[in-house]
Amino acid sequence: MKRIISLNCNGIRSAATKGLFEWLDTQNADVLCLQEVKAQPADLDGKAAFAPPGWHVQFNSALRKGYSGTAIYSRAKPNAVLTTLGASEFDDEGRYIETRFGDLSVISLYLPSGSAGPERQESKDRFLTFFLPRLRTMIGEGRSYIVCGDWNIAHTQKDLKNWRSNQKNSGFLPHERAWMSDVLDNVGWVDAYRALYPDAEGEGYTWWSNRGNAFANNVGWRIDYQLVTPDLQPALRAAQVHKTSRFSDHAPLIVDYDI
Repeated sequence: MKRIISLNCNGIRSAATKGLFEWLDTQNADVLCLQEVKAQPADLDGKAAFAPPGWHVQFNSALRKGYSGTAIYSRAKPNAVLTTLGASEFDDEGRYIETRFGDLSVISLYLPSGSAGPERQESKDRFLTFFLPRLRTMIGEGRSYIVCGDWNIAHTQKDLKNWRSNQKNSGFLPHERAWMSDVLDNVGWVDAYRALYPDAEGEGYTWWSNRGNAFANNVGWRIDYQLVTPDLQPALRAAQVHKTSRFSDHAPLIVDYDI
């Protein structure tokens, strides 16, 4: 497996009209992990744009139509597909899908956003509490894992432009950042992009507000990550954020591996 792409597409139908799958054909990718697909498989049946030749397609849609959901497109057929975490609050929103290829698991994860208000922040905090033990278990399983997703957390000051003014905003709250530090420093997961480019700022941003010409001025946040188990760190070759095309308010994170 050489290239894995992750993208919060903010609606797969919208992203498709903006050329997502035509672009994908040019990328020589092995896996595309999508978050916030906002569609049910039945909505896409019979529409060739959403089942391009040569790809195996797996969906985990939210029960609520037009909301959340994850998907994985892969060149190889997975040996197994897992779509539940064991908590209905998150499973009903389709926030996790895992595809297994031998001893390697590739996951598409959509962590809740807390920006819509206190209730959503409380749900996000419950997810953080719930998911940390799962991440710890995965590290100890002996499998290789790549967890691609919109984590909705900018980890350090290098990961967003206006960090000073966002210290009380969801996505850069102290306890969220501490959670990510715990995942990386104590549990042992590796942030693929940051492992390759420890000092990079700006070019790693993956999300921009639709307000105030944020994209044009690169006033962004790095909230999309590919986290890998430590055994895969030597396999990391390169990473980039594709900004030439705009498929959603996020940009694709592309990581090249030698697996």
